[in-house]
Amino acid sequence: MNRTRLMTTMAVFVAIGTLGAQLLWFPAGVAKAYPVQHAVNVMAAVTLGPVPAVIIAFMIGLLRNMLGLGTLLAFPGGMIGAGLAGLLYQRFKQKGWAAAGEVIGTGVIGALCSVPFANILMGSSVGALFFLPSFFVSSFTGAVIGWFVVTRVKLEQLQKVRSY
Repeated sequence: MNRTRLMTTMAVFVAIGTLGAQLLWFPAGVAKAYPVQHAVNVMAAVTLGPVPAVIIAFMIGLLRNMLGLGTLLAFPGGMIGAGLAGLLYQRFKQKGWAAAGEVIGTGVIGALCSVPFANILMGSSVGALFFLPSFFVSSFTGAVIGWFVVTRVKLEQLQKVRSY
């Protein structure tokens, strides 16, 4: 894939993730769940790989924060989940592993990393168990949506997009 196609594909994923946060969310424990972010992470990890997926997650988090649609916790959760989803898909070449990477990366590791992040940057001194349920519910829901989408797309289309 040439750089123009890669950047355009990444911009489309960022737009979907940013707009989707405004359209589809639900309360999940102490936070709001934004499953479109997690679905985009899985789709980007499968189609583009781990590095572009992390960049996309960062850009979505940045735009959501600038638009008042998210919190600073979108960064550690989204980026770790996207990276792990991409790495696991790269290693095992199975879309289910990308979805599992998103859930483990965001729902568990991202939630744990959010504790010091929230303490330092947001002045909140809550414990890890405070974030785990809401991060897990949000990432699981989005990962299932993302897995469903990538399993319905023909493999040739994914390979065409990925060959950059």
